[in-house]
Amino acid sequence: MKQQSESTSASYPNRIQVVFKREPPKKLNEPLATSIRSIVHSELSTLFNELEGLVGLTEAKKTIYEIYALYQINKEREKHGLQLEKQVFHMVFKGNPGTGKTTVARLFGKIFREMGILTKGHLIEVERADLVGEFIGHTAQKTRELVKKALGGILFIDEAYSLARGGEKDFGKEAVDCLTKSLEDANNDFICIIAGYNEEMENFLELNPGLPSRFPIHIDFCDYSVDELLEIAHIMTRKKDFELTTDASDKIKRSLLNILSNPFQENFSNARHVRNCIEKAIRVQAVRLLRSNELTREDLLQLKAEDFVF
Repeated sequence: MKQQSESTSASYPNRIQVVFKREPPKKLNEPLATSIRSIVHSELSTLFNELEGLVGLTEAKKTIYEIYALYQINKEREKHGLQLEKQVFHMVFKGNPGTGKTTVARLFGKIFREMGILTKGHLIEVERADLVGEFIGHTAQKTRELVKKALGGILFIDEAYSLARGGEKDFGKEAVDCLTKSLEDANNDFICIIAGYNEEMENFLELNPGLPSRFPIHIDFCDYSVDELLEIAHIMTRKKDFELTTDASDKIKRSLLNILSNPFQENFSNARHVRNCIEKAIRVQAVRLLRSNELTREDLLQLKAEDFVF
Protein backbone atom coordinates (compact mmCIF):
# COMPACT_ATOMS: atom_id res chain seq x y z
CA MET A 1 0.00 0.00 0.00
CA LYS A 2 2.90 2.34 0.78
CA GLN A 3 4.54 1.75 -2.62
CA GLN A 4 1.23 2.42 -4.40
CA SER A 5 0.78 5.67 -2.51
CA GLU A 6 4.31 6.81 -3.36
CA SER A 7 3.89 5.98 -7.05
CA THR A 8 0.59 7.87 -7.12
CA SER A 9 2.29 10.92 -5.66
CA ALA A 10 5.09 10.66 -8.20
CA SER A 11 2.62 10.45 -11.09
CA TYR A 12 0.82 13.58 -9.92
CA PRO A 13 3.50 15.82 -8.38
CA ASN A 14 1.19 18.87 -8.17
CA ARG A 15 -1.66 17.04 -6.42
CA ILE A 16 -2.59 18.25 -2.92
CA GLN A 17 -3.45 15.46 -0.56
CA VAL A 18 -5.93 16.19 2.24
CA VAL A 19 -6.13 13.77 5.16
CA PHE A 20 -9.27 13.90 7.25
CA LYS A 21 -8.61 12.95 10.88
CA ARG A 22 -11.72 11.88 12.74
CA GLU A 23 -12.02 13.46 16.18
CA PRO A 24 -12.83 11.10 19.03
CA PRO A 25 -16.48 11.35 20.08
CA LYS A 26 -17.06 13.99 22.75
CA LYS A 27 -18.02 12.69 26.15
CA LEU A 28 -21.54 13.62 27.08
CA ASN A 29 -21.89 15.95 30.04
CA GLU A 30 -22.06 13.99 33.26
CA PRO A 31 -24.92 14.62 35.70
CA LEU A 32 -24.04 17.24 38.31
CA ALA A 33 -24.22 14.65 41.10
CA THR A 34 -21.73 12.37 39.36
CA SER A 35 -19.32 15.22 38.60
CA ILE A 36 -19.32 16.50 42.17
CA ARG A 37 -18.98 13.09 43.81
CA SER A 38 -15.94 12.39 41.65
CA ILE A 39 -14.00 15.45 42.87
CA VAL A 40 -14.88 15.85 46.57
CA HIS A 41 -12.86 14.37 49.42
CA SER A 42 -13.75 10.94 50.76
CA GLU A 43 -15.84 12.02 53.79
CA LEU A 44 -18.02 14.29 51.69
CA SER A 45 -18.25 11.69 48.94
CA THR A 46 -19.51 9.16 51.50
CA LEU A 47 -22.23 11.57 52.64
CA PHE A 48 -23.28 12.35 49.06
CA ASN A 49 -23.45 8.61 48.37
CA GLU A 50 -25.63 8.21 51.45
CA LEU A 51 -27.91 10.93 50.13
CA GLU A 52 -28.07 9.28 46.71
CA GLY A 53 -29.00 6.01 48.44
CA LEU A 54 -32.23 7.56 49.70
CA VAL A 55 -35.28 6.81 47.60
CA GLY A 56 -36.76 9.78 45.70
CA LEU A 57 -35.99 13.25 47.15
CA THR A 58 -35.00 14.59 43.73
CA GLU A 59 -35.37 18.27 44.63
CA ALA A 60 -33.44 17.96 47.91
CA LYS A 61 -30.54 16.23 46.13
CA LYS A 62 -30.50 18.81 43.34
CA THR A 63 -30.48 21.68 45.85
CA ILE A 64 -27.53 20.43 47.91
CA TYR A 65 -25.41 19.92 44.77
CA GLU A 66 -26.26 23.45 43.62
CA ILE A 67 -25.25 24.81 47.04
CA TYR A 68 -21.96 22.93 46.85
CA ALA A 69 -21.24 24.29 43.37
CA LEU A 70 -22.11 27.84 44.40
CA TYR A 71 -20.00 27.65 47.57
CA GLN A 72 -16.95 26.41 45.67
CA ILE A 73 -17.28 28.99 42.89
CA ASN A 74 -17.66 31.77 45.45
CA LYS A 75 -14.35 30.70 46.99
CA GLU A 76 -12.76 31.03 43.55
CA ARG A 77 -14.35 34.46 43.07
CA GLU A 78 -12.92 35.52 46.42
CA LYS A 79 -9.42 34.55 45.28
CA HIS A 80 -9.79 36.91 42.31
CA GLY A 81 -11.18 39.77 44.38
CA LEU A 82 -14.63 39.59 42.82
CA GLN A 83 -17.74 40.73 44.65
CA LEU A 84 -19.55 38.10 46.72
CA GLU A 85 -23.15 37.98 47.78
CA LYS A 86 -23.80 36.99 51.37
CA GLN A 87 -25.06 33.42 51.29
CA VAL A 88 -28.01 32.50 53.50
CA PHE A 89 -28.87 28.82 53.81
CA HIS A 90 -31.99 28.90 56.01
CA MET A 91 -34.56 26.61 54.43
CA VAL A 92 -38.22 25.69 54.25
CA PHE A 93 -39.04 21.98 53.87
CA LYS A 94 -42.59 21.50 52.60
CA GLY A 95 -44.30 18.15 52.39
CA ASN A 96 -46.47 15.53 54.03
CA PRO A 97 -45.33 13.33 56.94
CA GLY A 98 -42.90 10.52 56.19
CA THR A 99 -41.39 12.12 53.07
CA GLY A 100 -37.84 12.29 54.46
CA LYS A 101 -37.65 15.86 55.79
CA THR A 102 -35.95 15.04 59.10
CA THR A 103 -33.63 12.48 57.50
CA VAL A 104 -32.49 15.01 54.89
CA ALA A 105 -32.05 17.76 57.50
CA ARG A 106 -29.79 15.50 59.56
CA LEU A 107 -27.74 14.57 56.49
CA PHE A 108 -27.53 18.20 55.33
CA GLY A 109 -25.98 19.12 58.67
CA LYS A 110 -23.18 16.60 58.16
CA ILE A 111 -22.66 17.69 54.55
CA PHE A 112 -22.49 21.38 55.51
CA ARG A 113 -19.92 20.51 58.17
CA GLU A 114 -17.70 18.72 55.66
CA MET A 115 -18.11 21.60 53.20
CA GLY A 116 -16.95 24.05 55.86
CA ILE A 117 -20.23 25.97 56.08
CA LEU A 118 -20.98 24.70 59.61
CA THR A 119 -18.46 23.92 62.35
CA LYS A 120 -20.35 21.06 64.02
CA GLY A 121 -23.18 19.89 61.76
CA HIS A 122 -25.40 18.56 64.55
CA LEU A 123 -29.20 18.69 64.40
CA ILE A 124 -31.41 20.14 67.13
CA GLU A 125 -34.99 19.04 66.44
CA VAL A 126 -37.71 21.06 68.18
CA GLU A 127 -41.43 21.68 68.03
CA ARG A 128 -43.84 24.28 69.40
CA ALA A 129 -43.67 23.07 73.02
CA ASP A 130 -39.87 23.48 73.04
CA LEU A 131 -40.07 27.12 71.93
CA VAL A 132 -43.21 28.54 73.50
CA GLY A 133 -43.08 29.52 77.15
CA GLU A 134 -45.78 29.94 79.78
CA PHE A 135 -45.40 33.62 80.61
CA ILE A 136 -44.19 36.87 79.08
CA GLY A 137 -40.46 36.74 78.37
CA HIS A 138 -40.21 32.98 78.87
CA THR A 139 -40.66 32.25 75.16
CA ALA A 140 -37.86 34.55 74.07
CA GLN A 141 -35.56 32.97 76.65
CA LYS A 142 -36.35 29.42 75.50
CA THR A 143 -35.95 30.34 71.84
CA ARG A 144 -32.59 32.04 72.38
CA GLU A 145 -31.31 29.06 74.38
CA LEU A 146 -32.26 26.63 71.61
CA VAL A 147 -30.63 28.83 68.97
CA LYS A 148 -27.48 28.93 71.11
CA LYS A 149 -27.59 25.13 71.44
CA ALA A 150 -27.90 24.83 67.65
CA LEU A 151 -24.94 27.10 66.85
CA GLY A 152 -22.55 25.31 64.54
CA GLY A 153 -25.38 23.09 63.31
CA ILE A 154 -29.02 23.04 62.28
CA LEU A 155 -32.12 24.04 64.23
CA PHE A 156 -34.94 21.97 62.75
CA ILE A 157 -38.44 23.16 63.64
CA ASP A 158 -41.02 20.55 62.69
CA GLU A 159 -44.63 21.66 62.14
CA ALA A 160 -43.41 25.24 62.43
CA TYR A 161 -46.83 26.55 61.41
CA SER A 162 -48.13 25.52 64.85
CA LEU A 163 -46.37 28.63 66.19
CA ALA A 164 -48.95 30.72 64.34
CA ARG A 165 -51.89 29.15 66.15
CA GLY A 166 -53.58 30.88 69.03
CA GLY A 167 -53.98 34.39 67.67
CA GLU A 168 -52.25 37.66 68.45
CA LYS A 169 -51.96 37.08 72.21
CA ASP A 170 -50.45 33.64 71.88
CA PHE A 171 -46.78 33.28 72.84
CA GLY A 172 -46.12 31.46 69.56
CA LYS A 173 -45.88 34.82 67.79
CA GLU A 174 -43.24 35.88 70.31
CA ALA A 175 -41.22 32.78 69.39
CA VAL A 176 -41.45 33.69 65.70
CA ASP A 177 -40.34 37.26 66.35
CA CYS A 178 -37.39 36.11 68.47
CA LEU A 179 -36.42 33.50 65.89
CA THR A 180 -36.56 36.08 63.09
CA LYS A 181 -34.08 38.27 64.96
CA SER A 182 -31.84 35.31 65.79
CA LEU A 183 -31.52 34.42 62.11
CA GLU A 184 -29.74 37.73 61.57
CA ASP A 185 -27.67 37.77 64.77
CA ALA A 186 -26.23 34.25 64.55
CA ASN A 187 -23.97 35.07 61.56
CA ASN A 188 -23.27 32.11 59.26
CA ASP A 189 -22.51 29.31 61.73
CA PHE A 190 -26.15 28.34 62.12
CA ILE A 191 -28.87 27.15 59.78
CA CYS A 192 -32.58 27.07 60.59
CA ILE A 193 -34.88 24.69 58.75
CA ILE A 194 -38.63 25.02 59.25
CA ALA A 195 -40.79 22.15 58.08
CA GLY A 196 -44.44 21.24 57.61
CA TYR A 197 -47.33 20.82 55.21
CA ASN A 198 -47.23 22.86 51.99
CA GLU A 199 -50.20 25.18 52.47
CA GLU A 200 -49.68 25.65 56.21
CA MET A 201 -46.03 26.63 55.68
CA GLU A 202 -46.99 29.23 53.08
CA ASN A 203 -49.44 30.77 55.56
CA PHE A 204 -46.86 30.63 58.34
CA LEU A 205 -44.33 32.65 56.35
CA GLU A 206 -46.86 35.47 56.16
CA LEU A 207 -47.00 35.71 59.97
CA ASN A 208 -43.94 37.97 60.14
CA PRO A 209 -42.94 40.34 57.28
CA GLY A 210 -39.28 39.46 57.81
CA LEU A 211 -39.67 35.70 57.53
CA PRO A 212 -39.86 35.12 53.74
CA SER A 213 -36.59 36.93 53.00
CA ARG A 214 -34.79 35.01 55.73
CA PHE A 215 -35.70 31.61 54.27
CA PRO A 216 -34.53 31.83 50.64
CA ILE A 217 -34.34 28.08 49.99
CA HIS A 218 -37.59 26.16 49.62
CA ILE A 219 -37.59 22.41 49.00
CA ASP A 220 -40.72 20.41 48.20
CA PHE A 221 -40.81 16.85 49.49
CA CYS A 222 -43.20 14.98 47.24
CA ASP A 223 -45.26 11.98 48.31
CA TYR A 224 -43.68 8.68 47.36
CA SER A 225 -45.12 6.54 44.57
CA VAL A 226 -46.18 2.95 45.25
CA ASP A 227 -43.00 1.60 43.66
CA GLU A 228 -40.85 3.96 45.74
CA LEU A 229 -42.65 2.94 48.94
CA LEU A 230 -42.14 -0.71 48.06
CA GLU A 231 -38.43 -0.05 47.50
CA ILE A 232 -38.30 1.66 50.88
CA ALA A 233 -39.98 -1.39 52.45
CA HIS A 234 -37.27 -3.68 51.06
CA ILE A 235 -34.51 -1.34 52.26
CA MET A 236 -36.01 -1.15 55.75
CA THR A 237 -36.34 -4.91 56.09
CA ARG A 238 -32.78 -5.52 54.88
CA LYS A 239 -31.43 -3.05 57.42
CA LYS A 240 -33.20 -5.02 60.16
CA ASP A 241 -31.83 -8.35 58.87
CA PHE A 242 -35.17 -9.48 57.47
CA GLU A 243 -36.35 -10.09 53.93
CA LEU A 244 -39.74 -9.91 52.27
CA THR A 245 -41.05 -12.94 50.46
CA THR A 246 -42.54 -12.34 47.01
CA ASP A 247 -46.05 -12.87 48.40
CA ALA A 248 -45.39 -10.37 51.21
CA SER A 249 -44.08 -7.79 48.77
CA ASP A 250 -47.15 -8.25 46.55
CA LYS A 251 -49.45 -7.89 49.55
CA ILE A 252 -47.78 -4.65 50.62
CA LYS A 253 -48.06 -3.30 47.08
CA ARG A 254 -51.79 -4.10 46.89
CA SER A 255 -52.37 -2.39 50.23
CA LEU A 256 -50.49 0.72 49.11
CA LEU A 257 -52.39 0.85 45.84
CA ASN A 258 -55.69 0.71 47.75
CA ILE A 259 -54.61 3.51 50.08
CA LEU A 260 -53.27 5.85 47.40
CA SER A 261 -56.23 5.30 45.08
CA ASN A 262 -58.72 6.16 47.83
CA PRO A 263 -59.92 9.75 47.16
CA PHE A 264 -60.99 10.11 50.81
CA GLN A 265 -57.62 9.08 52.24
CA GLU A 266 -56.16 11.79 54.48
CA ASN A 267 -52.91 12.19 56.40
CA PHE A 268 -51.11 9.28 54.76
CA SER A 269 -47.66 9.13 56.35
CA ASN A 270 -45.67 7.73 53.41
CA ALA A 271 -42.45 6.00 54.56
CA ARG A 272 -43.58 6.25 58.19
CA HIS A 273 -46.62 4.14 57.29
CA VAL A 274 -44.36 1.55 55.67
CA ARG A 275 -42.08 1.47 58.71
CA ASN A 276 -45.04 0.96 61.05
CA CYS A 277 -46.33 -1.91 58.87
CA ILE A 278 -42.95 -3.63 58.92
CA GLU A 279 -42.52 -3.25 62.68
CA LYS A 280 -45.99 -4.70 63.21
CA ALA A 281 -45.20 -7.57 60.81
CA ILE A 282 -42.03 -8.37 62.79
CA ARG A 283 -44.13 -8.71 65.96
CA VAL A 284 -46.65 -10.93 64.16
CA GLN A 285 -43.80 -13.06 62.79
CA ALA A 286 -42.39 -13.46 66.30
CA VAL A 287 -45.70 -14.82 67.57
CA ARG A 288 -45.93 -17.17 64.57
CA LEU A 289 -42.40 -18.49 65.04
CA LEU A 290 -42.81 -18.95 68.77
CA ARG A 291 -45.19 -21.81 68.02
CA SER A 292 -42.54 -23.64 65.96
CA ASN A 293 -40.33 -26.30 67.48
CA GLU A 294 -37.28 -25.85 65.27
CA LEU A 295 -36.30 -22.64 63.54
CA THR A 296 -33.96 -22.26 60.60
CA ARG A 297 -32.09 -19.13 59.61
CA GLU A 298 -34.52 -18.73 56.72
CA ASP A 299 -37.48 -18.87 59.11
CA LEU A 300 -35.99 -16.04 61.15
CA LEU A 301 -35.19 -13.95 58.08
CA GLN A 302 -38.44 -14.15 56.16
CA LEU A 303 -41.43 -11.89 56.61
CA LYS A 304 -44.33 -13.66 54.91
CA ALA A 305 -47.60 -12.34 53.56
CA GLU A 306 -49.44 -13.72 56.59
CA ASP A 307 -47.31 -11.49 58.85
CA PHE A 308 -48.76 -8.34 57.29
CA VAL A 309 -52.18 -7.56 58.68
CA PHE A 310 -53.77 -4.43 57.23
